[in-house]
Amino acid sequence: MTQDAFQRFLAAHESAIGQIKDSAHRLHDSVNQHYDGVHPYSLHLDMVADSVYRYGYLVCVGDEDVLPLLFGAYFHDSIEDARVTYNDVMKMARRYMGSEQAFMAAEIVFALTNDKGRTRAERAGEKYYQGIRVTPYAPFVKLADRLANITYSCTHDNNANLHMREVYRQELAHFLADIDAKGDDPRMKLPRVMIDLIYQQFG
Repeated sequence: MTQDAFQRFLAAHESAIGQIKDSAHRLHDSVNQHYDGVHPYSLHLDMVADSVYRYGYLVCVGDEDVLPLLFGAYFHDSIEDARVTYNDVMKMARRYMGSEQAFMAAEIVFALTNDKGRTRAERAGEKYYQGIRVTPYAPFVKLADRLANITYSCTHDNNANLHMREVYRQELAHFLADIDAKGDDPRMKLPRVMIDLIYQQFG
């Protein structure tokens, strides 16, 4: 999809996209979820979606996939953190798009939902990453999620962010390999520009 065509779609569907964004914000507000303990969780959701606005044209194959991709970005943590089920996500997605698009959107969200586990490694193990690698657009949204978290941790110096900055640095090579589907399907692509931005954060 060309950058111009992608931007034209965003402009033409600004109202629906705004409704998706507002719905995701309200959902996370309803469970009193915060980011870094002080910010509304919408800060993180907007940072993830920002990568879609900037780079979505590099992975999108057509107009019909833009809304599912944006929905996936805004709702990527909803099952994990906001007490909703997969079916709830499907119902919400159907408010803004057709059934096939809603399925694609819900699958992105499901793929990015951590497994049950006692540790970080258990919650994001091989089964989790395998699910990302086989779900259209999930590798891109996961990369956007990690870029957002790294950007934040590298620009805030409290103890938690200093710790996570080092965790992300140590995980980076394995993380990129784990989400790389290694195929020719553009929907599974990891844009190099986003990877370069991550490396730039670490200097």
